[in-house]
Amino acid sequence: MKNMRKRKMLITVAAVLLLASGGMRAGAQTQVPYDTYNYDYWGNLVYTPAPYVPAGKLSGESLGIGAFSAPQDMFLAGDTLYVADTGNNRIVMLGKDGKLKGIIDSLGAREGEESLKSPKGICVTADGTVYVADSGNKRVVVLDSDGNLLSQVRDPKSDVLPKQFEFVPSKVVVDYAGRVYVIADNMYQGIMCFSEKGEFTGFTGTINVTLSPYEIFWLRFSTKEQRSRQKLYIATEFTGMDIDGDGFIYATNIDNDGRQSVRLLNPKGQDVIGKKDSVPLSGDLQWRLAGDYGGASRIVDVTERGKGIYSILDYTRGRIFTYDAEGNCLYIFGGMGTQAGTFQTPTALEAWDDRILVLDAGRNEILLFQETRYGQLINEATGLRYDGDETQAVERWKEVLKYNSDFELAYSGIGKATLAAGNNREAMHYLRLAMDKEYYSIAYKRFRNEILERFLPVAFTLGLGLIAARAAWRVIRKRRMQKGGGA
Repeated sequence: MKNMRKRKMLITVAAVLLLASGGMRAGAQTQVPYDTYNYDYWGNLVYTPAPYVPAGKLSGESLGIGAFSAPQDMFLAGDTLYVADTGNNRIVMLGKDGKLKGIIDSLGAREGEESLKSPKGICVTADGTVYVADSGNKRVVVLDSDGNLLSQVRDPKSDVLPKQFEFVPSKVVVDYAGRVYVIADNMYQGIMCFSEKGEFTGFTGTINVTLSPYEIFWLRFSTKEQRSRQKLYIATEFTGMDIDGDGFIYATNIDNDGRQSVRLLNPKGQDVIGKKDSVPLSGDLQWRLAGDYGGASRIVDVTERGKGIYSILDYTRGRIFTYDAEGNCLYIFGGMGTQAGTFQTPTALEAWDDRILVLDAGRNEILLFQETRYGQLINEATGLRYDGDETQAVERWKEVLKYNSDFELAYSGIGKATLAAGNNREAMHYLRLAMDKEYYSIAYKRFRNEILERFLPVAFTLGLGLIAARAAWRVIRKRRMQKGGGA
């Protein structure tokens, strides 16, 4: 292990020297107003090249519609970006060119309430139907592509809902079957589910909270009133959602312990997200190493990016964390501040082609981040591996290592591909650098069996030959002794 650490240190020093000599295309990647880093096998913070760099911003002023006011959500549908401009009671639509495509503020309603009031969530289906969490009006409105009111979801009734419950939706997504999923304020039982007709059908994604021994003791000896307050204390609240084409919901939640802040819910409501046993899916692993003492990351939004890749947004430090389908952290970037490219109040996240967009309710702007070559290579390698194209993935991983020789996931990707190709000894080398104990063990066993298969027949033949020679020598020796005794 010590030799391996020395080897990695030498590789790192060589990379730094290469950077200094201009041998790597660092350029703007090192000139960003935030830290870019990841964590190694030991949980230590390791600084990396920038996967994304600031690439401008969009504002209400630049669109000619007046400043945004405390915007809370975004949704990408085709070539249109929908923005919930909450304080201005409107939905703003933008094109890829950053120009205004339209505004929804009047619903052409048939049932009164012709305008939105503090819309906090937005979702658009493939056929252009728009769903808005119209929080101020305590409803979800369903609109056609022109903004005309088709229907609404409001005031759900059920025996499982608290008697004093007030329906105030904050986020909404819709699956391919027209089922509507809503995160509602002060609802801790899970994500609310509605049929395509707007009927409440139950909850999904309910998080089972594990109590500490102290909490169990407190619960047992507390009064009825104290227990009712504790139910709110231990409950977990969802904060953001996104949905993929198969109806699987990515959902973020408040997690004060830093264990798991994002889930992937299948249509049955089960969490099927890929994760490592020892690595939380909750943003920063070591809060002090992140540069402050603000506690666990508060994850407020998630965006599904295809090929098993997804990104989550940390409200506490303004970080964007990106993971693959297995729960490996690909890269981390972003930060709070007053400089261009930093955040004040990040609220929503979207990925659009090779850009990442962050909605900032403090700046009242959409901040744009452009993919660098380093980020592009990681995204491509991860996607190729997800599709099973290991050969092309290996080429991308090798190029990633030219930018960041400490990237353990790149070594792991090369090692797994090499293992699949049957090159067990070479796979052991890369998997050792990746600190991938599971696959290193597999490679070692296969290499050992390979050696045994290669040399065991020879050893067996030699062994039989030695046994036969020894037996023959005994017979010859015995005969000589007999002849000598007869003389």
